[in-house]
Amino acid sequence: MVQLYNLHPFGSQQVVPCQREPEQFCCGGPDALFVASGCKVEAFAVQGTELCQPRCSFSTLGRVLRMAYSEAGDYLVAIEEKSKTTFLRAYMNWRNTRTENSRVCIRMVGHSVEAPFCESFRDQMSIIEMPLSEAPLCISCCPVKGDLLVGCPNKLVLFTLKYCIISEDVSVLDFERSLIIHIDNIIPVEISFCVGYVAVMSDLEVLILKLESEPTNGERVKHHPQKTNNQLKQMEDVSNEASQIESEDFVICLKPMELLGEKCEQSGISVKLESTGLADEKVKYLSVQHLLYRRFAPDISFYVLSDNIKLHSLQLLPIHQTGFPPDGKGLSQEKELLNLFCFFSLPHVGYLYMVVKSVELMSVYWYPEKSQQAVLTPQFLHVITSQSLQCFTVRCSAAVAHDKDLYMDTTFKACPPVSMDVCALRIQLFIGLKAICHFKSHIILLTKADPEAIPERRESPKRLLSRKDASVRSRIPPVPEAGWSLYIVNTIAPVQLYKEMVDYSNTYKTVKTQSCIHLLSEAHLLLRAALLDSSQLEPSEKTELLEAFKESCAHLGDCYSRLDTEQSHLALPYYKMSGLSLAEVLARVAWTGECESQKYERGLIFYINHSLYENLDEELSEELAAKVAQIFHVAEPKQLPHVLCSPSMKNIHPSTALHYLKKLDTCEFSPALVTLTKAAVALKMGDLDMYRNEMKSHSEMKLVYGFILEPRLLIQQWKGQIVPTELAIHLKETQPGLLVASVLGLQKNDKIGIEEADSFFKVLCGKDEDTVPQLLVDFWEAQLVACLPNVVLQELFFKLTSQYIWRLSKRQCPDTIPLRTAEDLINACSHYGLVYPWVHVLISSDSLADKNYTEDLLKLQLATCKKSVYHVRNSEFTDTLEKSRSTDHLALYYSEGLI
Repeated sequence: MVQLYNLHPFGSQQVVPCQREPEQFCCGGPDALFVASGCKVEAFAVQGTELCQPRCSFSTLGRVLRMAYSEAGDYLVAIEEKSKTTFLRAYMNWRNTRTENSRVCIRMVGHSVEAPFCESFRDQMSIIEMPLSEAPLCISCCPVKGDLLVGCPNKLVLFTLKYCIISEDVSVLDFERSLIIHIDNIIPVEISFCVGYVAVMSDLEVLILKLESEPTNGERVKHHPQKTNNQLKQMEDVSNEASQIESEDFVICLKPMELLGEKCEQSGISVKLESTGLADEKVKYLSVQHLLYRRFAPDISFYVLSDNIKLHSLQLLPIHQTGFPPDGKGLSQEKELLNLFCFFSLPHVGYLYMVVKSVELMSVYWYPEKSQQAVLTPQFLHVITSQSLQCFTVRCSAAVAHDKDLYMDTTFKACPPVSMDVCALRIQLFIGLKAICHFKSHIILLTKADPEAIPERRESPKRLLSRKDASVRSRIPPVPEAGWSLYIVNTIAPVQLYKEMVDYSNTYKTVKTQSCIHLLSEAHLLLRAALLDSSQLEPSEKTELLEAFKESCAHLGDCYSRLDTEQSHLALPYYKMSGLSLAEVLARVAWTGECESQKYERGLIFYINHSLYENLDEELSEELAAKVAQIFHVAEPKQLPHVLCSPSMKNIHPSTALHYLKKLDTCEFSPALVTLTKAAVALKMGDLDMYRNEMKSHSEMKLVYGFILEPRLLIQQWKGQIVPTELAIHLKETQPGLLVASVLGLQKNDKIGIEEADSFFKVLCGKDEDTVPQLLVDFWEAQLVACLPNVVLQELFFKLTSQYIWRLSKRQCPDTIPLRTAEDLINACSHYGLVYPWVHVLISSDSLADKNYTEDLLKLQLATCKKSVYHVRNSEFTDTLEKSRSTDHLALYYSEGLI
């Protein structure tokens, strides 16, 4: 399915001032456009949107049949024909050609030139001739490294681009024939080459290979066994039978086939490598991996004419990031290949494959009329028919995003899917389109009106009556009309087209949900593709692109939050990518007058709920906080207690929060959670009577369960710091046992970590990091009693005994009354040992007359009487005791050898 819109991706248009009708043309690099006609090539400089100036022209050996330009190396390569013989030549340093009769240097490929002679290379064009044993049929230049691949009957020849340094000031570009790829049973019509990936196309077959420099598997080189005599005889019989049937006006079509990976062996095409480069060559291709083989058998009844059913427009499109090589040397910037895409097309349908990590068919393009040629770019697919230029969207940037970013398709990031339907943005009418090529933001079109399509001039009736006039006219030869033009059509800037797509999408907001999301997704992918190739942009242009990208994320977030779709959860990652705060997102919501009757979609609820759980360090105003409470009261009442506990909701008026809490039906969820939330609101209001009534309505165990359901009733995070709530502070003074039990329940249910719990009690009691409050000691003792599985027993014993010893040595009283006595601990916990009988005498002696230290001393003795304590971090434990030996009763422990 192809979505059809009517946007304007094409901007201004200019005519290329070439002198003769173009037979071949190509373009690339920063500004190069080459037009070949006969034995002459004209080069033009395309700069800006309205400038196309002739740069130079030079003669060729013969008529140009094919030509291609390589940005890496800045050279032009051409297949030329003279006297029915084809030649392959590369034109280097062409920019220094001033006139057509300028001197040139012609040399054979691989021919070493002496340094004095190379001095002339700086000021003149150099032509490299590359002899081949067979006639070249097609050529392709690697867009990354500049290597040249030449297609010949049943083989491909690879020429590696070399950077030869002749002297300190002179360097020369040259080629080396490094590899021959023998391919049987297929004659290449078009080829494409990119960083080791090779695509070969015949009339109805496509083969994609990957050349590997290191053989990972001996079976990668596909050597097909020779056919036996019986097989050859069977093939001859089939051939004779086919020729006999064809003579009877029948046509045999082979079965359509798509093979991936090693299954390509079934295609019957043999691939062998023959290395011809030097032994010390840096990159040598030693094996080949088959990626895809596809054969088409067209439906003749559908296409009417079988002779015109041929594949065209084979292209490998790399998507890469640009960076400089570590050593600062090389022909071009080092480019990291992110993904590679392969496109080829039949007259009525085009196919786009993803190649690098997995071979996968991404998109199928159905054209409304028969196509003649197409070019693929990271943003669009441009297709020409005889009468129109069509622009389709592509999914390359989406495939790169999903493959590259590990956080994609999570709550942090999102991207439209690769499987999304393609759409046609524009069908622009042209007369007599013949060929197309593309570079940067320019589309080059060759048009030529067919003579049959030009209506004959109607003669005047008076002149038809005159035979004399007719005889005169017959002696005057007709003046042939040129009827051709070479145009440069400039595509508009991505940001400008993005804005048009956003405006267009507004018409679908209330009519068709999916169409609105689809068009905004297309706009989003357009900006993604532009950002992937932003290395050549000015800082201001890149900033504008980034701002537009964030805005597109916000628009998509609006769609998924307001419209009823199955993927409403995507509102969260898109809003995060937009950089909008929660308050800014809420400001985009269209509020109605009657709040109770307003409908809120799942996407908005999901986004707000998730945002409030993530501790955004953002305080909503009283008005917005009331709006949020009202939203959840209407749409998700079960989440209302959790929402009110968020730090972002601290500015909500207590009476407003209490109003919504009283309307809750506690039968549907935990009444203890609602009770605790009401109690927290009552404390904010200063209504202690309401607070006591709420806390008395449930047992302590149910209240602990309520705190487990919502830890933020006690502990909140603000700007990375732990902040005890007002309810936690009040419980410390009135119900410390409930507070300790609740934090213990949070730790047992993995709602809080060990270090986080310790920090909470220190902050709650107003102590610094080096001071341990009694409430924290109570919590440690409660951990021992509860025997939590995630608590390291040795660490806990060390903290407790160290604290007992420190307080005894410093004669420091607990700041609060301990929750458990020594007797409670030995009765409830098996980790404490039995007290030795003589300890009672020690405690009752005059030296320990102060009863404030009795409990600490007993707890210490209970801990040290257990065998497990001797295995607790012995060195640290001994150091702690050594520091406390001045105390009389601890010195007595040492003398008795008990600790």
